[in-house]
Amino acid sequence: MKKAFYSLATFFAAVPAFAMEETTSGGGYIAMAAGITIGVAALGGALGQGKVGSSAMEGIARNPQAQKEMFVPMIIGLALIESLVIYALVIAFQLVGKL
Repeated sequence: MKKAFYSLATFFAAVPAFAMEETTSGGGYIAMAAGITIGVAALGGALGQGKVGSSAMEGIARNPQAQKEMFVPMIIGLALIESLVIYALVIAFQLVGKL
């Protein structure tokens, strides 16, 4: 049931992109590409950050004395994941700038 709802919500959210006037530069496709770029990046970043946080909490729960050794690599991993999402946001802005 939830999959059907999300599919319909995604379809109806994309309707304005299909309603754009057709241009020779393919503006509608560029707008959809920008939206898909940031959507996939946010999804992948969220999944990656969830996995990093889950693994860190599991490791700390198994060995509480290792918290100090796990904290810095965890923060570096989260920062690198977030930088990839920001990079995708920059790409989406560049795509929208081509309209």
